[in-house]
Amino acid sequence: MKQKIVLLSLLVMVTLAVVNMQSCKPFQLLATENNIQMLPKLSDYPIFQGAASELKPAGDFKLYELSTGLFTDYAEKQRLIKVPPGSKLTAINDELPDFPDGTILVKTFYYFNDKRDLSKGKRLIETRLLIKAHSKWNAGTYQWNNDQTEALLITNGMNIPVNWVDKNGTAKAINYHMPGNKECATCHHSDNSIMPIGLKIRNLNTEVTRSNKEINQLLYLEKEGIFDPIDPSSFARLPNWQNKSLPIEERARAYMDINCAHCHSEKGYCSISKLWLGYEIPLHTTQVTEKAKRIDKLMTKKNMPMLGTTIIDEEGLSLIKEYVKNLK
Repeated sequence: MKQKIVLLSLLVMVTLAVVNMQSCKPFQLLATENNIQMLPKLSDYPIFQGAASELKPAGDFKLYELSTGLFTDYAEKQRLIKVPPGSKLTAINDELPDFPDGTILVKTFYYFNDKRDLSKGKRLIETRLLIKAHSKWNAGTYQWNNDQTEALLITNGMNIPVNWVDKNGTAKAINYHMPGNKECATCHHSDNSIMPIGLKIRNLNTEVTRSNKEINQLLYLEKEGIFDPIDPSSFARLPNWQNKSLPIEERARAYMDINCAHCHSEKGYCSISKLWLGYEIPLHTTQVTEKAKRIDKLMTKKNMPMLGTTIIDEEGLSLIKEYVKNLK
């Protein structure tokens, strides 16, 4: 009887392992509960000055950009950061910096009504907040109302019809998906904790235009009181995957770093896959070469990324297809 129980237990474990390998879900539970109460309205946080729809940051919220950004159904994004008075970020290596408690990250998703003529305005869809408190990151998603005057906290994911005209004059229509807290925790999952994704030092180490002048973004953020003194030359730079003058390997690895590596890492949601896609990882240890055909297949069928998109990133897919085709 004991032998049957042991065999049954082993069978269950093997079955679970197979299911998890197929669905890219690790055994551990995700930490989705906030340890602070997110405020009910976005306006409860003094993020914007003037009309909120203009997205003009308040003085202590600073704009930042990424060398390579995450694809989200062709949505435009504004990214802001605020650190509490007397505190600053500290760069440790090319990865995420050390964030003090009280740090707030803000990302607003929107679409221009007509990308050929930006004067026709934009539609704000959602604003996501990450707030660090008591050494833990807390997530909140806020849905903008039809009047574009306020955004309200939601807890469950939902789909919203969105229409716009792209830069080629083609009318587009999608059911944009806004994530709930559990979905946020899936992509922002690292070692059973919620963590930022894009704000890595190597992804910030790029040139930006501020006050009509070009400046290294790390130096700009230091000047604005966000970072401790920092030397950009001491850190790597993540390439812009859309820069076609760069080698395809650099572009493809950069694309996978921001779109895939947060799950496909040792501490990520898809850790069980053993497919590591961080830019800093040597190719021969990533398993990209061994799993090239599967990567192509899953992206083509829109099975990857699992969350955050409802349509295929055609340009990104084309890049990855070309890249994996030439791998040996």
